[in-house]
Amino acid sequence: MLEGVIFDIDGTLVDSNDAHAHAWVETFAEAGYDVPFDAVRPLIGMGGDKLLPATIGIEQDSEEGKKLSSRRGEVFRQRYLPHLRPLPGARDLVLRIKAEGLKAVVATSAKDDELKGLLKAATVDDLMGERATASDAKRSKPDPDIVQAAINQSGRSPRQLIMIGDTPYDVEAATKAAVRCIGFRSGGWTDDALSGAVEIYDGPADLLAHYESSLIARESKG
Repeated sequence: MLEGVIFDIDGTLVDSNDAHAHAWVETFAEAGYDVPFDAVRPLIGMGGDKLLPATIGIEQDSEEGKKLSSRRGEVFRQRYLPHLRPLPGARDLVLRIKAEGLKAVVATSAKDDELKGLLKAATVDDLMGERATASDAKRSKPDPDIVQAAINQSGRSPRQLIMIGDTPYDVEAATKAAVRCIGFRSGGWTDDALSGAVEIYDGPADLLAHYESSLIARESKG
């Protein structure tokens, strides 16, 4: 039987993907790099270890990469995080899942110093116990490290868990960790891009509206 749900946060419970992209674009511009929004936006959901090489050819662990990552965090926390809002149904969905006796675990590419604010913006900061972040993994999504860390924190086996995410990187990371993934369109991706997901919904409110027929409900009831 299903015993827990692993949640991505950005684009899954809080409407933040565009904000992350804008923070990167502004950080690049400050440092003299001309990287357009449209080049960054499709990469949101990965961590800086993937995004920096893909956009400007710099490794995150380099001196320049560390400076850019740190500055991006400052820009995001100061200019964007205070204005973020939860996606419709975010808190109610987590409450429903917990009411069914399921664990709610976080698996995010966000850093520890951002996660508290993101969970608060999603209005679920008091509902999430176990949390796996970029600090718990060497590699960000779509590598499975963060999902594996969430599995370890849950104390459950992969077959007892389902992940919910909004990007192809969530689906790929979950699949590599042997966890099935439910996809949300709320992150801006098409159904084709989320094709590895076992189910696809518009977002938290849509899953909540169809909860009784969802894989989560079916498997949590045996």
